[in-house]
Amino acid sequence: MNDVGKQRRFPTGDLARVAVFAALIAVLGMPGSLNVFGNAVPITLQTLGVMLAGVILGTWRAALAVVVLLVLVAAGLPLLSGGRGGLGAFVGPSAGFLIGWIPGAAVTGWLVERAGRDPGIVRLVVACLVGGVGVIYLFGIPVQAVVTGVPLGTTALLSLAFLPGDLIKAVLASVIARGTQRAYPDAIPAVHQERLRAGGGR
Repeated sequence: MNDVGKQRRFPTGDLARVAVFAALIAVLGMPGSLNVFGNAVPITLQTLGVMLAGVILGTWRAALAVVVLLVLVAAGLPLLSGGRGGLGAFVGPSAGFLIGWIPGAAVTGWLVERAGRDPGIVRLVVACLVGGVGVIYLFGIPVQAVVTGVPLGTTALLSLAFLPGDLIKAVLASVIARGTQRAYPDAIPAVHQERLRAGGGR
C-alpha cells in the first residue's frame, strides 16, 4: 500500500515534465549571453526558464528540474549560456546565481501553489519577481562579491543592470504560463496537486 501511495505522489509523468523543463532551461542558453557595464556575470535567457518551471511545475518539481540541469552541467555538459559547463561554472562569479536557481524556482512554485486553482497574472508576476529575481539575487550577489573581490554594495549596484531584463522575463513567463494554464489546467500547480491527492496523476 505504501508503494502505491508513493507512485501516486510521484507519478512518472512528473519525471517527464521535470526533464522537459531542464531541457527548456538549457535551450534558453543557446542564444548566448551578454555582459554589460563590466559586470562579471552575464545576462542570459535561462532565468526565464527557471521562472517558467516555478509557475508551471510548482515547488519540488521546479527545484528538481533545476537540480537535474545543474548536475548535467557539473558533469561537463555545455548547457549554460555560451556553451559553458563543468565544475568551473560553480566557482566563478556566476556560481551563486546558478545555485540560487534552485531555491528561486522552488519559492516561485510555492507562491503559485498558494494562489490556488486560478492564479491571476498579477500573482504570477509577483511570484516570478520574488522567487525568480529576489531569491536568486540573494544568493548570487554575495557570492559574486566574494569571488570577484568587489565590495558587496558595488556588486549590488552593478546587478541593477539585470533588473530591466528580469522584469521583462517575469512578465513574459507569467503571460506564457497563464496561457498554458488556461489551455491545460494541470499546468496549474494547485490543480496538479489535487489530482495527485485524488490518485489521478500520471
